[in-house]
Amino acid sequence: MSTPSPIRRSSVAGRWYPGDPSRLASEVDTYLAQAVVEATPSPIRAIVAPHAGLMYSGPVAAYAYNAARRSRPKSIVLVGPSHFVSFDGVSIWPTGAWETPFGSVAVDEELARAIAEAWDAIVVLEAAHGREHSLEMQLPFLAHLMPGVPIVPMVMGHQTRKTAFALSHAIVDAVRATGEDILLVASSDLSHYEDAQIAAQLDGVVIERVAALDAGGLMQALEAEPRHACGGGPMVTVLDAAARLGASAASVLRYADSGDVSGDKSSVVGYMAAAIW
Repeated sequence: MSTPSPIRRSSVAGRWYPGDPSRLASEVDTYLAQAVVEATPSPIRAIVAPHAGLMYSGPVAAYAYNAARRSRPKSIVLVGPSHFVSFDGVSIWPTGAWETPFGSVAVDEELARAIAEAWDAIVVLEAAHGREHSLEMQLPFLAHLMPGVPIVPMVMGHQTRKTAFALSHAIVDAVRATGEDILLVASSDLSHYEDAQIAAQLDGVVIERVAALDAGGLMQALEAEPRHACGGGPMVTVLDAAARLGASAASVLRYADSGDVSGDKSSVVGYMAAAIW
């Protein structure tokens, strides 16, 4: 496996979220204070969170992270879509660290190596991470709430059934081999640029399948209608892996759309926060 740059530099800090750590902490804490969630009967194994600019997706993502903050994972496995680079399989960032306004977040190199070795379509494609925001938009919450916890960052290229489920198996095999206690994070927005009523109909299908912890049903829905989500494949991977690792329940904690912030309901992006335990 090739080695990327030692530090993955922030791509959207200062634009999609504050680059100043004090301002960023204040904004994140504001969203968290407003996101009241009930305690789950067992620790959270996985979450689904959106990845738009923080002022749009942060109020929703905060629900997922408020649920997850009670967990104490040894590592966090991040799976998001590749918006800018088209490729087959999955690109992993296997070494070094990721830059954030709160300081660098280290990569769990042992777990990353184990996941990559479990499936030969997990490769190092540094370009797929360069401009990509889907994972970076999770770091303001993760670095603030779980400082010192390392990550395994992965972006999915073509979101096929084979890729989504093969990655799930690779993650599960690696976690079982290393014995690590992990938190799985799927990064995904829902439908894009539809009227709010149409968006709610499209997004309702995803919400139903996620709440049912039904990775197979979600994959079928995505194959029938790709407009449901930009990170549908990562959601399928995380739902399936969480279930294989013992999760038995899920809850959709919050749904909103970009029009709730912008005031424009004629063309919205849907956002969902979910927890799996």
